[in-house]
Amino acid sequence: MNIPQKLTIASRESALAMWQAEHIQAKLQALYPSCTVDILGMTTQGDQILDKTLSKIGGKGLFIKELETALQENRADLAVHSLKDVPMDLPEGFVLVAVGERANPFDALVSNRFERLEELPEGAVVGTSSLRREAQLRARFPHLQVKPLRGNVQTRLAKLDNGDYDAIILAAAGLERLQLHGRIRNLLPPSDSLPAAGQGALGIEIAAHRTDLVDILLPLNHAQTAACVTAERALARALGGSCQVPLGAYCTADEYGLLTLHGLVAHPDGSVVMTANAQAPAPYADALGRAVAKKLSDDGAREVIAAVLSETH
Repeated sequence: MNIPQKLTIASRESALAMWQAEHIQAKLQALYPSCTVDILGMTTQGDQILDKTLSKIGGKGLFIKELETALQENRADLAVHSLKDVPMDLPEGFVLVAVGERANPFDALVSNRFERLEELPEGAVVGTSSLRREAQLRARFPHLQVKPLRGNVQTRLAKLDNGDYDAIILAAAGLERLQLHGRIRNLLPPSDSLPAAGQGALGIEIAAHRTDLVDILLPLNHAQTAACVTAERALARALGGSCQVPLGAYCTADEYGLLTLHGLVAHPDGSVVMTANAQAPAPYADALGRAVAKKLSDDGAREVIAAVLSETH
């Protein structure tokens, strides 16, 4: 294996994205002490357009497009992403080469006044940027007002602190990575808020022609997380999952490698929530995702998704 003299990581410039890039940078430097690992910070379209919800401006791919251009033009060798921001189908010419060990996969309640969602009074305003979270909130707590919330973690916390919201829901992993554990009032169990496919895991993307990087980056792959994420992403892919559709997918593995996958499709107003689950050994992760997607489809998930998409266009 030829160790390169230098590797460049493409990353968004938000504090959380930079933490993720620095985390991978440190791992690579520990693996290959003779290699210089740099970070190329970039601002993406998703970071620039903050006055509209993601589902209205083209989805999560807006967070990675510029990074992929840098990979294509050889300005960077690899890109580090929060996996829940990576579209289920990568554009042609790109591959996910490794999945890092998963951090906290759950959603977190952040509030300055309330410890639990159950404590929020009628009409209280909850902020979230995710249709998946919104649908589950509305289904369980129809008396709450759910309002859009965009921006990086610090921006969202500032809006809460300004009194714009009574509570907000964020990914726990992001708060923990930024040493903001103290802001978490409550972790929402999957029964209350099923996570997004890949939530809490980091994905490492390269241009498909860079086969020289595969063996170098493979030690960053965490097999159990990769299997779980493969199942989650296969489910979302089979149902045409994007941030325009309220879709949850969460997979766990036991000590014997048996995967259990839970899937959810809902209408954003919470009027319809469908769930399904199944189990399979880790080597069948992709088939497991498709099997749970079929269960949801048989219950009418595709009709719900079609209705949601026709309403947003």
